[in-house]
Amino acid sequence: MSAALATPGYDDVVAAAGRIEGHAHRTPALTSRGLDAAAGAQFFLKCENFQRMGAFKFRGAFNALSCFDAAQRKAGVVAFSSGNHAQAIALSARLLGMPATIVMPNDAPAMKVAATRGYGAEVVHYDRYTEDREEIGRRLAAERGLTLIPPYDHPHVIAGQGTAAKELFEECGPMDALFVCLGGGGLLSGSALAARALAPSCKVYGVEPEAGNDGQRSLREGRIIHIDTPRTIADGAQTQHLGEHTFAIIRRDVDDIHTASDAELVEAMRFFAERMKMVVEPTGCLGFAAARRLAPSLAGKRVGVIISGGNVDLKRFCELVG
Repeated sequence: MSAALATPGYDDVVAAAGRIEGHAHRTPALTSRGLDAAAGAQFFLKCENFQRMGAFKFRGAFNALSCFDAAQRKAGVVAFSSGNHAQAIALSARLLGMPATIVMPNDAPAMKVAATRGYGAEVVHYDRYTEDREEIGRRLAAERGLTLIPPYDHPHVIAGQGTAAKELFEECGPMDALFVCLGGGGLLSGSALAARALAPSCKVYGVEPEAGNDGQRSLREGRIIHIDTPRTIADGAQTQHLGEHTFAIIRRDVDDIHTASDAELVEAMRFFAERMKMVVEPTGCLGFAAARRLAPSLAGKRVGVIISGGNVDLKRFCELVG
C-alpha cells in the first residue's frame, strides 16, 4: 500500500490532525524548573506517555486506518510490532470496526502483548533474532487479503506521528532544538515535517540506542544502513534499518542523529519517576537522555523533547530503576 503513496509533506500532517481530532489525546507539554535550572535551558516535554494506549503510535495508526476504503476495512489490517504499534493498530481497528492481526516477537513485553489482545487483535508470534517480521507480515497480507500497515515506513503513519510535534510547537512556540527518539524513523520524520513548517530555524535531532546506530550511520553515509537487531532495553527502537519514506525526510530535514546508552536511559527513567512523578518506558527516554547529556551546548535555548511512550511492565520498571 505504501509503495503507491508519495512521501508525505506538512500538508499531510495537517490533514492527519483533522482525522485524529477527538480520537487521540492532545497530550500535555510539561516543564520542570528544577530541570531548567540544572540544564541552563528551557525544556518542554511533550508527554506521549499519556497518549491513548500509552504511546505516540496511536496517532499514526488511527490516521492510516482512517484512510482505508470500505473493502480494506471489511478485510482488516495486519501489522508487525514489538508492542506500541501493535497496540495502536489493535485499538484503532477496534474503534473503526475492523479486524486486526498483529505479528509480535516472542520476547515482547507481556503488558504490551496482553493489551494488544485486550483490544481484540489476533497475535502471531515470531523470533525477532531468527525470523523476518516483514516477510511474515507480507505473507499474512497475501494469504488473507489484509492491508499491511508497517510501524513507520508508511506516509499516513508518518503524517500521523508528526501531529505530536505540531501540537508542541502550537502550544509552546518555536524551539531552538527538538530531540526525538529514533527507531525506524516515523516519529522523527513526521516531527521534522512539523518543525520545518512551524519553526524553520529549529535544529531537529534524532536519538537512537547506542547499541544500534543505523540511523546515525545512514544519515552520515547518505544511504540506508542495515544492521542486526540491536540488544538494548529500548525495545521500541530495536529496528534494523530506516524506511525509504522516513530516510528521505530525515536526510533532507534532520540536522543530526545522536545515541544514548542503556545506562543513560535508566537514569532518565529514574529522573522522570522521582522528579516528575511519571512512568516512561526506556525507548521513550531516548530524546531526553541525549538532550540532558548535551545540555552544556544548549545553554540558554528553548529545547523540545518528545517523550514517546510509557508502556513498560511494572516489574521490569522496578528492576531497571530500583
